[in-house]
This record gives sequence, C-alpha cells and structure tokens, in this order.
Amino acid sequence: MLGAAKTLLSYLAGDAGPTQANDHNRLLMTAALLTRVVTVHREMSEGRREAIHAILRSKFALDDHSTGRLLEEAIAINRNAIDLFRFTRQLNEMLDDDGRSQLVQMMWEVVYADGPANEFDKNIVWRAADLLGVSSRRRVELRQKVSLARAALSQARDVLPQSPVLARQRQVSRF
Repeated sequence: MLGAAKTLLSYLAGDAGPTQANDHNRLLMTAALLTRVVTVHREMSEGRREAIHAILRSKFALDDHSTGRLLEEAIAINRNAIDLFRFTRQLNEMLDDDGRSQLVQMMWEVVYADGPANEFDKNIVWRAADLLGVSSRRRVELRQKVSLARAALSQARDVLPQSPVLARQRQVSRF
C-alpha cells in the first residue's frame, strides 16, 4: 500500500508518466492476486514463494531486487485484502483476454509449485478465473497444461538425475 502511495505521489510530482504508474499497478495487482491464491488456507510455502518470484521475474523481465520488492509490497497489500474482487476488478480493466488467461496459467503454476493442487487451491483458482472472465473450459485447459508440464519435468528429473541442465533448471525454477 505504501508503494502504491509512492507511485501516486511520484506521478503527481511529475516523476512518473501514467503508463509507468499503470504498469506498476498491473504488476502489483498480479503479484497480489498470486500471493492471495497461495495463501488462501495456509502460510506461503518457500516453494510457492520461489515460484511467484521466478514467474514475476521472467514474465515481466524484472531483476531480483525489483521482484523481491514487488513481492513484499504485494504480500503487504494481501494482508489487508478480504476478497479477490479488489484485485480482479483492477486486472480486468488492465488486461485483455490473453493477459487474463496468462494470469490464470500463472496461478496454476504457483499452485503446483510444491506438489499437487488440493481442493482449496482448485477452488480459489476457479473463483479468481471466474472473476477474471476466463471460461471454465479455458481454466481447465490451463490447469492440464501446467499439470502435464510439471509431470514431464518430474519424469525427466527421474530419468536424468545427473544432467547438468536439469540440475541448473531445478535451482532456477524450483517449481
């Protein structure tokens, strides 16, 4: 919340253009929704935290420091959130259909970061996807895509445990 206030003050002072403020808000709402999804029924696991960090870093071309600050700001906003609507309403205004589908895929990626999705995980992704206007069919397709990718990665790790490429990928993705 403090970061959002800083962004607004910077904008009012003429330091940041409207596009920069909108981009930051889009990133912040995306990160906040992802943290909300993974903390719906418990504290965020280290694996899920690393997954969110890796996803935000790669999808938005951020450095480690910026990603860490964004994630901490999102966690702080998430502490005061009472529902998903706050995040999804703003994201619906900022994202097109493809962007909303990508966000649902990101949600599945963080949910599967530390193992199979449980009923709480599936339910919150379903509710968030519904609020984002992503169809049930598309949501299921994205879940299957992420699940199959995780299974293939796991199987490849079992087959080639000594591969330097897979060892590096384990360190980078950890999800």
